[in-house]
Amino acid sequence: MTSEAWFRHLFAAQAARDGGVVRRKVRDMERMVGRDVFSAEIARRGYSAVENAGQIVVFCNAEPVRVVVS
Repeated sequence: MTSEAWFRHLFAAQAARDGGVVRRKVRDMERMVGRDVFSAEIARRGYSAVENAGQIVVFCNAEPVRVVVS
């Protein structure tokens, strides 16, 4: 799978199309597109992403992300 196909698949998810959140394994993201390319695409779209416990959560909207409890 190419990086373009991986992003197409990621953002074709119903949650992404609805402006919600999608989650992927960090190791898959790093293997398929790399951290720099991933970060650039998320920023280009105006989205935010967080990483925790081997997962990347992408907020598919331009709303601010606030940590409620850490």
